[in-house]
Amino acid sequence: MFIKRALEEKIRAITRQFPALAILGPRQSGKTTLCQKIFPNHRYVNLEELDTRQYAKEDPRGFLKQFESGVILDEIQNIPELLSYIQVQIDQKQDRPGFYIITGSHNILLNQHISQTLAGRISIQTLLPLSIEELKAAQTLPPSLSDLLFEGFYPSVQAKKISPEDWYKSYIQTYVERDVRELRGIVDLNLFQKFIKLCAGRIGQLLNLTSLSNDCGVSVGTVQAWISILEASYIVFLLQPYHKNFSKRLIKSPKLYFYDTGLACHLLGIDSAKSVDLHYLRGSLFESMVIGDFFKKRFNLGKTPNLYFWRDKTGLEVDCLIDLGEKIVPIEIKSAQTVHPDFFASLSRFCNLADNALAQSFVIYGGDEEQKRQTGSVIS
Repeated sequence: MFIKRALEEKIRAITRQFPALAILGPRQSGKTTLCQKIFPNHRYVNLEELDTRQYAKEDPRGFLKQFESGVILDEIQNIPELLSYIQVQIDQKQDRPGFYIITGSHNILLNQHISQTLAGRISIQTLLPLSIEELKAAQTLPPSLSDLLFEGFYPSVQAKKISPEDWYKSYIQTYVERDVRELRGIVDLNLFQKFIKLCAGRIGQLLNLTSLSNDCGVSVGTVQAWISILEASYIVFLLQPYHKNFSKRLIKSPKLYFYDTGLACHLLGIDSAKSVDLHYLRGSLFESMVIGDFFKKRFNLGKTPNLYFWRDKTGLEVDCLIDLGEKIVPIEIKSAQTVHPDFFASLSRFCNLADNALAQSFVIYGGDEEQKRQTGSVIS
């Protein structure tokens, strides 16, 4: 079953303007499937195949000459030097919009190579796992919130209905054994896997490098490097605190979230949707899902995220701020199924402090009803 991706419209528009397009995102997020659907006449080349990779490395010019009507180069982080030869081809033949479609799973490495070689010639888009909106449109949204948190959003789980427990176990093994070695050459993979699980136990919390260092038995510098690896391969993201200092006593550390709650549940040892209901991190998983979905919405529009959180040292906190330039939209995220009046307390205090009275406030919660209140809107 193919689930229509919201990014498709943006990609079709972009490829009429640029000779090259890069689609980045985690492994198994649907990049290859989407590219083959949009560009059925392009040749598909998987650069993880050893003989293909060897050909491209030994004779890059000859390798690129074989493609006459466009090419999809999958997992190009295996041969980033190929981008320099693509640049030459683009500059020589300037009338071929959407000719080169490249995909990759390593954000930091690819962005660095792309910015050095294809600046001005390529559009970079990000495809994360499925969004709530995409699941709704395909009528495949799981029956309950706990099912959704447990199953996560990867197409293999939602479209192919593979067991989440089996799929995420295989995903982590493949990710650790292949991608981690490629990114940093880590020797002790068991220790790194322990580190990922420790991060899952801190989902929705302020990033504390010293605490992770002590619990994992590695240096703070190593923790920083390993967090960068998880960010580069789209396992985690860091939500930054809002930069404007209203109270002059602002928390400056980012908060740690996972792009996919199904993966986080697996790392936490949660083995069923029913177990999600009873887990002490259910609220944090819900918060991670909602904020991750905001990230997907922005990326699917071809835009960079505009999300922050806000917390000062007095304990005042707003889970998510959407910065729209002319105004800030504050959002509280609660997994409870019943709306309580105190859900709006932090929102009201923040709006007063920030002189943000014109911005509408929202509470996103785990219940079924939507409400309009004087203090803000309640979203199911």
